[in-house]
Amino acid sequence: MSFVAELEPQSVWKHFDEILKIPRGSKNEKKMRAYVVGVAQKHGLSYKQDKTGNVVVRKPAVPGRETAPAIILQSHLDMVNDKNADVQHDFDKDPIIPQRDGDYVTATGTTLGSDNGIGVASALAVMESRDIRHGPLEFLFTIDEETGLTGATELAKDLLTAKRLINLDTEEEGSLYVGCAGGAGTDISLALNSIKPPKEFAALEVKLAGFRGGHSGVDIHLQRGNATKLLTRALYRLMIEGRFKFRLAGISGGNKHNAIPREAFATVVLPKKQQKKFIAALEKQIADIQAEFKTADPGIQLAIAPAKAKRIWDGKSTHKVIALLNALPHGVMSMSNDIPGLVETSTNLAVVNSGKNKVTIHCSTRSSVAPALQATRDRIRAIAEFAGAKVNEGDGYPGWKPNLDSEVLSVSKQAHQELFGVEPAVKAIHAGLECGIIGEKYPGMDMVSMGPQIEFPHSPSERVKISSVANYYRLLVNTLERLAA
Repeated sequence: MSFVAELEPQSVWKHFDEILKIPRGSKNEKKMRAYVVGVAQKHGLSYKQDKTGNVVVRKPAVPGRETAPAIILQSHLDMVNDKNADVQHDFDKDPIIPQRDGDYVTATGTTLGSDNGIGVASALAVMESRDIRHGPLEFLFTIDEETGLTGATELAKDLLTAKRLINLDTEEEGSLYVGCAGGAGTDISLALNSIKPPKEFAALEVKLAGFRGGHSGVDIHLQRGNATKLLTRALYRLMIEGRFKFRLAGISGGNKHNAIPREAFATVVLPKKQQKKFIAALEKQIADIQAEFKTADPGIQLAIAPAKAKRIWDGKSTHKVIALLNALPHGVMSMSNDIPGLVETSTNLAVVNSGKNKVTIHCSTRSSVAPALQATRDRIRAIAEFAGAKVNEGDGYPGWKPNLDSEVLSVSKQAHQELFGVEPAVKAIHAGLECGIIGEKYPGMDMVSMGPQIEFPHSPSERVKISSVANYYRLLVNTLERLAA
């Protein structure tokens, strides 16, 4: 048993300690689902699974609360698998190794999975509790939230009976969330022409790393660098200066649609006699970037090493790739005029991969205003088409419109005021939550979202504040008891 299981409240942390040992990357939730079902079976609770793999567990009310309105506690089983490049870790079999840093739990070079592992653990704690005065409960555990909200999108329409829901997937202590942005992805494919490199050419592997990254729906406003954007920015400047006759043999960056890329790689091929001057010029470009981002991303590092390249892209293809990546937008497009501090529209140049004759790009766009979402996607399409690329737009997911007259919100606010002496902040979040989709499938669902303090999710810097978990769980329990009364 690790130190995690001994943290308070132990009823929550003991489950999170077990969750750390279970592989649960998106689309690989089988063992995590089995763990949830095992807890339900241990306590004699009924459960049902839909064809997608979502599970609902039902727990009867305690004596005297049978007529109270039923409440759904909802969380998702999957996590984002990401690690630092120098860390050896197999997410399909290796446990997450936790560390304690003061009032925080973090992982060892990998994502922690507190998003949404703490939500799942707290739902399981309520599920097996005997001292909470609650009404009828339904525990909904969805799958594949992180790579496309698949579980919620394919949720069976007859799986739930309750009309009140508490989502356990937000990440800010002292806040209740009542709305979220909608979002959609754009896939770009650019065909390239490859040739054999001339004999007098040599290859260099260029790596730009050390960025903080983060969740593109939570941290996009922090103006951290996107490794892919900044590497191509530097290469574009050297390309248009015309001093170096370099070509690319490959480029990549990022690996998750909802994570800001922390590392980017390019294989650069150029005449051997130009290598030293090219390296010096690239180092100068990156030094300027390091100075520009020294506050937001103080750890930016450039590494250049000899490489091999059997095929390279010709000059026209190289120019197209670098120009396209440099032109595609990334970051905050607009802030809300109605909710102070809320990002209204943003886009994340998330993933770039390349093969011998093709580069593929994924952009993830979010907005709480549907026309603004479409306008940003149209801009991405226009840039891509101008470069001669093919574009495929996904269907996306709906936003969650705030309901400030929500009964669940009102009761949650009262509970927070009583427990902590202050009213919680009531907010909307720029990240996507499953509430929007669930509310569309079950019209009239009264919903609120709460959670502990989780910082830097979707990156190896992810951490959860220990004391906030205790406060959040007290708020959850008190809210359930008030709703039952």
